[in-house]
Amino acid sequence: MNVGTMGADHSAQPQGIRRLPITIALIIGAFVSILNETLLNVAYTDLMGELHVSPSTIQWLSTVYMLVIGILVPITALLIQWFTTRQMFLSAMILFLVGTIVCGIAPSFGVLLTGRIIQAIGTGLLLPVMMNTILTIYPPEKRGAAMGTIGLVIMFGPAIGPTLSGLILDSLNWRWLFFIVIPLAVFSILFAAVYLRNVSELSRPKVDLISILLSTVGFGGIVYGFSHAGEGEGWSDPVVYTCLIAGFVALALFVWRQLSVKEPTLDVRVFKYPMFALAAALLMVMMMTLFSTLILLPMYLQGALLLTPFVAGLVLLPGGVINGLMSPVAGRLFDKFGPRALIVPGLIIVIGTLWFMKDLTTTTPVGIVITLHITLLIGISLVMMPGQTTGLNQLPPRMYPHGTAIMNTLQQVSGAIGTALFISIYSSGRSRYLQALANPEDPAEKPNALVAGLHDAFTISMFVGLIALLLGLFLRRTQAPIEYHPTEPQPKPQPQQ
Repeated sequence: MNVGTMGADHSAQPQGIRRLPITIALIIGAFVSILNETLLNVAYTDLMGELHVSPSTIQWLSTVYMLVIGILVPITALLIQWFTTRQMFLSAMILFLVGTIVCGIAPSFGVLLTGRIIQAIGTGLLLPVMMNTILTIYPPEKRGAAMGTIGLVIMFGPAIGPTLSGLILDSLNWRWLFFIVIPLAVFSILFAAVYLRNVSELSRPKVDLISILLSTVGFGGIVYGFSHAGEGEGWSDPVVYTCLIAGFVALALFVWRQLSVKEPTLDVRVFKYPMFALAAALLMVMMMTLFSTLILLPMYLQGALLLTPFVAGLVLLPGGVINGLMSPVAGRLFDKFGPRALIVPGLIIVIGTLWFMKDLTTTTPVGIVITLHITLLIGISLVMMPGQTTGLNQLPPRMYPHGTAIMNTLQQVSGAIGTALFISIYSSGRSRYLQALANPEDPAEKPNALVAGLHDAFTISMFVGLIALLLGLFLRRTQAPIEYHPTEPQPKPQPQQ
């Protein structure tokens, strides 16, 4: 099947497809898998005590999740062209369910880590399938609302995760964090088995094992290197710079190979579309800012304001819920007004909020923290989904699997970079504060040292937000180019709206 034929096959939206049941099936699966990511964060103290492991070891439960997704997502561009929508989605959810069961009954840390890897494989398969299916079944003029609905669930899961986790751990042990997910995963599988339909065309391209190997080493090395930089010796650790060098070299070879072979595993030519390239860069910068907030604010609430994990979760709940509710609103506004009318004001809100957040102290009222968190996430909700939809809308339909895989991969990589960067900035500012004291071991100064590190991290985050604003000024409404059979005359290029 050649490129022209592929374009023709995909040029029209699928006929006779009931979009609502398919969207609901995708939403349930996304909610279950994403909720699980944040459920575990506040249980690390309990896990360290019961499994007898150190903080650096327990962090692998998060690092390996991000690592596996970062490795797997690029390969999904190939898998989506080999397997049907139902096969991909149901396989992803069954793997996730198996991983959840393994985690729930794990007798040791090694078994728990294995369960997390299986969960991550399921999630890594699920996210690109969800995005690709939405792009396939909805026309461009309705994608904003559809993506906004997906965004509601994606943001609502992490929002209630810490609060729900704190509530469970108050009365039950950590295993129930997995047991409560099992019935949700089973329901998702059964619902999808009944209502999910195949909507993608299969081209079954050649499997390039060299590309898969380079992709694994490249993305895996980069994600692991940046993740490991936030621990131990930091950037001077030989493991960190060895992984980063190997990762970037393998990634460069991977890109070169994708441009050389006839049927690329991940078609990097999507970056020839300017709005896709610009949106991808914008979302990477925003993910760095978002991850810095997700990591630093809980540390501030518990370490400086001395709140319990459950109360800290309650403090973060309103912002997460409002952010989720804003996603469909932003989607509908995007369909009506285009990206720039939302993204530029959203970025201004983000930058202004970070300006105030860099001045948080050990005596800041909790109400102000809640207000700042809500405002920040409203700004982010005006940027993330409109930016992603804008970039993907410019791609021809045959490139949807590649575009969604690249978007998801870059967000995972930028999340790892943001985590390492801002943890390093925070740790450096905290250390400088303590070194300037006559008695660095004074326990009373620990909250003040935390706040000092927080100031530095949020200040840099604010400047990162300014870079995002500069990128956002150039975004505009996009539409996919019309593709024709090779035998048809080519029309003159149509200007973008």
